[in-house]
Amino acid sequence: MGSGNIGATNVHRTLGRGPGILVLLLDILKGYIAVWLAAALTQNDPIGVGVAAFAVMLGHCYPIFLRFKGGKAVASFVGVFLFISPLTILVTALFYVAIVALTKYISLASILCAIIFPILLRLLAYPAPSILIATVFSALLIVYRHRANINRLRTGREHVFSLKGGTAR
Repeated sequence: MGSGNIGATNVHRTLGRGPGILVLLLDILKGYIAVWLAAALTQNDPIGVGVAAFAVMLGHCYPIFLRFKGGKAVASFVGVFLFISPLTILVTALFYVAIVALTKYISLASILCAIIFPILLRLLAYPAPSILIATVFSALLIVYRHRANINRLRTGREHVFSLKGGTAR
């Protein structure tokens, strides 16, 4: 259905607000639990947490059970970094809401926030190098997974967001 993507935006667009919110919350929870579990098992070792952070995102984008056709990892990213740096997620969420409010493009907000997040994380949380490296690679993965959206944004064919669900242009 829709774009065929398993992510919350497509679920919201094709099935409505309730299912979209459910998928969003589950994907955030998945990222949070994966990193929380890694932190617990490694006594908060930054390398273990960084590897888990990037691994959960890769697993979301390329799930073996869906023939390696997954989502774009934005909600998983939120869950991962909600555990690692809640303040940075909060500040980034403010940017995200402002970008969507101004442009109506979820994809543009996702791309821009992925790009600025490592900078904000460095400025606000001073993470261990392994966490910062995982953050940069995670942000690059999100931008890469949005390459079709980037093309549609460039050509003026990207879908705009509506709180009601459905597709708007």
